[in-house]
Amino acid sequence: MIISKSSGQTQKIAADLAKKILKTQNSEAAVVALVGDLGAGKTTFAQGFAKALGIRRRIVSPTFLIMRNYQLLITNYRILWHVDAYRINKPQELTSLGFKKILADRHNILLIEWAEKIKKILPRNTIWINFQHGAKENKRLIEISP
Repeated sequence: MIISKSSGQTQKIAADLAKKILKTQNSEAAVVALVGDLGAGKTTFAQGFAKALGIRRRIVSPTFLIMRNYQLLITNYRILWHVDAYRINKPQELTSLGFKKILADRHNILLIEWAEKIKKILPRNTIWINFQHGAKENKRLIEISP
């Protein structure tokens, strides 16, 4: 369990994970699943993660778009897909958006908010990150597995 005392600290934790992922080579997309209540830090984490990948655009949750992609200027990964599954009722709803093809492409990184809603269609090697509110306003408890 990691304790974050600020949004900046949460973004640094995210940046460290992004840098670790960049050193890996997968046969399919790298998938990071974010789980937690509203305001628990998922989007803040996504912002730090994207910044570490060199994305300069402002990162916001794609709640109404469901998926947004960002080009990466990195050799082994080409696209960061930011997915917000909050409005998804059934995992199969993502199929029409080409989700299976995105998952199969080893040049993709997927960062998925509300990932518990689509758990059934995520690969076994998904990195799960659970966010919980702490006792103080900016405190967050972050658990990363595996």
